[in-house]
Amino acid sequence: MPRSHSSLQRLYVTPDLYQGGALTLEKDQSLYLAAVLRKSVGDEVVLFNGRDGAWLCRLTGDSKKSVSLEVVEQIAPQTPQSDLWYGFAPLKNERLDYVIQKAVEMGAGTIQPVMTQYTQVHRLKSERLAANAIEAAEQCEVLSVPVIAPEIALDRLLDGWTEAHGDRKLIFADEGEASSSPVETLTALRGQRVGLLVGPEGGFSDEERGKLRALPFVVPISLGPRILRADTAAVAALAVTQAIIGDWR
Repeated sequence: MPRSHSSLQRLYVTPDLYQGGALTLEKDQSLYLAAVLRKSVGDEVVLFNGRDGAWLCRLTGDSKKSVSLEVVEQIAPQTPQSDLWYGFAPLKNERLDYVIQKAVEMGAGTIQPVMTQYTQVHRLKSERLAANAIEAAEQCEVLSVPVIAPEIALDRLLDGWTEAHGDRKLIFADEGEASSSPVETLTALRGQRVGLLVGPEGGFSDEERGKLRALPFVVPISLGPRILRADTAAVAALAVTQAIIGDWR
């Protein structure tokens, strides 16, 4: 019976991973393994880097400043990067972290903050967004960590969409759309490259909605009859899109 590695600690690293290789973790990760989790020589963890799959590794040194490991064997092949682009209007603090984490869990390949008229947060720390994406990937056994694209104004995004994204359709969670099921609309997009855009608390302005709905590559959908918080709408939109269109490879 194959051995299960699901209970082992998973960590994202940047060096190449290959059988027989050796590496030393950075200070923060070393401290986490040796001091917080109390891992010692001989203990095993799972490492991944977004390129080489998941690898079983064994501690060969347990210094709190520099844990060293040997790369034992690959336990999962690398998954391809998802093609889904996900844009969202940044929220405050923990809710922003939540949106990033859920986008990773739901399979987004590129995550991009989009600044709208009603966006609540205008100063973002890209390092925090990336750290949240990595943490979510570690916890959910995601091997391809999404790209965190630089924040962009909605008008600039839309004006440059075709040049940047080609024939990709942009699914637009429109709070002003008449309540209906999105199944038929999303089913028609199967096999096509898609992006998903979710707005801020308070929704998009009338001007923004008008511009979005006038563009030929934009596909508005309803998320049902209820008024949803922005973070709830993000999860609902990602879930229904993935369920109907499928995994984005």
